[in-house]
Amino acid sequence: MLVTALSVWRSGVSRDVRIAAPLLCLSVAAWLVTEATALWNAVDHPAPLMLMAMPSAGLFWLFILVVFEDRRVTPLTLAPTAVLLITGVLRCYIAPPPIAVGIWAASNAFSGLLALHAAFVIARGWRGDLVEGRRRLRALLLGSAALFSVLEVSLALVNWVDPLGSWMRFSVGEAYGGLIMAAICVGSAILFLQARPEVLGAPRRATVGGDARQDAADRLLIQRLDGVMTAEGWRREGLTIGALAAELDCPEHRLRRLINHRLGHRNFADFLNAHRIEAAKHRLADPGEARTAVAVIAFDLGYGSLGPFNRAFRAATGETPTAWRREAIAASPDLRKAG
Repeated sequence: MLVTALSVWRSGVSRDVRIAAPLLCLSVAAWLVTEATALWNAVDHPAPLMLMAMPSAGLFWLFILVVFEDRRVTPLTLAPTAVLLITGVLRCYIAPPPIAVGIWAASNAFSGLLALHAAFVIARGWRGDLVEGRRRLRALLLGSAALFSVLEVSLALVNWVDPLGSWMRFSVGEAYGGLIMAAICVGSAILFLQARPEVLGAPRRATVGGDARQDAADRLLIQRLDGVMTAEGWRREGLTIGALAAELDCPEHRLRRLINHRLGHRNFADFLNAHRIEAAKHRLADPGEARTAVAVIAFDLGYGSLGPFNRAFRAATGETPTAWRREAIAASPDLRKAG
């Protein structure tokens, strides 16, 4: 885990990944020591390791959001990590024993909820992910790390009631749990030690290659895709890449490769947002639609709720839709003429 942290930190991936991944690796490494009785007994100064291990669930959740939803490392996304760290300090060093037990139970339950939400995020974007390496990464994390985190939280709560049960062998400090965790660490290292930007970072458009026949076929498919998008195919709520591939009469894997390699999008939602946000800008800048609610515009453009629209708009423009509208309408030529 420590070597993986160093590898990602020295790689060319995005700033947010270079923050989230090493923090997670360091926290997990510390957590493994605290869970292994022999190692823990050999530690002379345990306080630093305890502090590093406390927020591991929050850092795992942050890592999933950064890699799979392209979220930034901000005070808001760091909030669960801070909550786990603060509650851990209260539990271990400040609160009296009866209160400390309650804090411990609440903290473990919160960690379990974060792990479940991480698994949900991984699964939710599986079909729309256009980066093949990252699709494999999703499978690894969904099938192992996220679910194993839920298992560990559950075992910690069970241990509180029945510490002698045979199921405790699957906790990370025991034989079976240790083997599972070792497999997860090795599998993650195989992926992360390469720290490939196409898996963990921003996409790069592929240049036209030497296969003239393939390039011509790609250009033709792009023209057909542009035709569907020009006809506002992006407006359909719930549009999937599978449905679009069927409409274009092409294999889904080919359409994935085309949108990722030729058009430079990491996932299908990013591709649709590129069209939807441009349409949103036109409507938000129109003085005639100044009284139209932002939520109404979001729903008209194919978003199922306001939250995803706000996040996509801010990611594309750096501003909220409301702030962008205010500035655009204030700079409108029609308003200047009227003045």
